[in-house]
Amino acid sequence: MTEPTQVTAEEVDRLYEKLTREQGASAYYLNPDVAFTKELVHGLLVNERRYGYQSCPCRLASGIEEEDRDIICPCDYRDPDLNDYDTCYCGLYVTEPVVRGEKTIGSIPERRPPPEVRQREREEAQRRGIESLAYPVWRCRVCGYLCARDEPPERCPICKVKKERFERFM
Repeated sequence: MTEPTQVTAEEVDRLYEKLTREQGASAYYLNPDVAFTKELVHGLLVNERRYGYQSCPCRLASGIEEEDRDIICPCDYRDPDLNDYDTCYCGLYVTEPVVRGEKTIGSIPERRPPPEVRQREREEAQRRGIESLAYPVWRCRVCGYLCARDEPPERCPICKVKKERFERFM
């Protein structure tokens, strides 16, 4: 009998292969260290069994999806981390220069605000409604992809055009 959070090597391989296939299409890259990356994939699967969603394996999840929504992989902090440090917080995703061996990665600071700040931000967002979003909304002028964040992504995850093709939508 397996524990509810036990994950098999075959399950890790299946998710790893799926993420590997998707990385080229989404313009995001998995860490080229396969053993390290599979450990992170294992953590995603354990968290999925534990909580019902794939929260970041390097952060403590509460088990309450609404509270953890910002750390469900790919987390809200991935793109800014990639822009600033060439890797996301856990190291699952890296930039193309890291994959090509032109840059190396190290540890990066945690962007996730403490629980009391996140709670206050959720309450303020509910009170304000859509009139004052926490982040500007960017629209890809080529395919219409929308994202809410401080800056547009380096590349559109749908049609792969560069950030210069984005416009502020809201």
